[in-house]
Amino acid sequence: MAFIYCLNTSTIQPASLEEKIRAAAEAGFAAVELWFADIRAYQNTGGNLEDLKKLLNDSGLSVPSMIALHGWMDSYGDVYLRAMDECRNLLQLASQLGAAAVVASPSIRMETSPLDLDDTARRFQALLQEGKKVGVLPMMEFLGFSPKVFRVDQAWEIVKRTGDPDARIVLDPFHLWRGGSSLNDVPDLPGDRVGILHFNDVPATAIREESGDEVRVMPGDGHLPLKELVQELVRRGFQGVISVELFNRDYWQQPPLTVAKIALEKTKAIVEGS
Repeated sequence: MAFIYCLNTSTIQPASLEEKIRAAAEAGFAAVELWFADIRAYQNTGGNLEDLKKLLNDSGLSVPSMIALHGWMDSYGDVYLRAMDECRNLLQLASQLGAAAVVASPSIRMETSPLDLDDTARRFQALLQEGKKVGVLPMMEFLGFSPKVFRVDQAWEIVKRTGDPDARIVLDPFHLWRGGSSLNDVPDLPGDRVGILHFNDVPATAIREESGDEVRVMPGDGHLPLKELVQELVRRGFQGVISVELFNRDYWQQPPLTVAKIALEKTKAIVEGS
């Protein structure tokens, strides 16, 4: 089974955007998952998108996904209109960089209203329509610590209720663990409706209800059933992008290229041994 191995640039903070791209390419990744915040910072310090596109092309890296669209889920009135304007701007930016998709994140506001699946599906459908105008597909993400969409079955139900056959979800083993859900909760989720698989692990000592993104460790260095996850996704027909996404500050203290090489090696050991 051929997968596209991708490096999410959160894994090698606080390197510059150019350093992240070069490290991903030199380590042997075929793709890089970029953050809009990094692109904005790059532009604000005089960086040019054309130069960035050339660096990506010269490095041989594709951009299967960018992160992330916010504010679309539970804002109203003028605030919602401004959030959608910003989403349109980010979708256009992703299109300029040749990105195939973007992650649409759920609310993490603790004071948010309860999840309304139909309303959220309508809002996500509006995002999908905006993305299709510029050739970039928003993907529905669930976050294990979100008060609103914290389980994979919630994300999949939102996607199904759009009625859009192009709609996809983002899978992430950390968020499956953190939110207390699994692929058993979505028996009807086919592999081709998984837009991207974020890849990471969690130490056995981590406390689920208290854990944030920073607890993530290299694939295989924790206790999550990653081989079984990959095997099940393969059984369901998944053939997409596997993006190593870590936020571990210990790794951030190490040379980006060293971290990137280890990340690819450990990911391949799990995926290709599954």
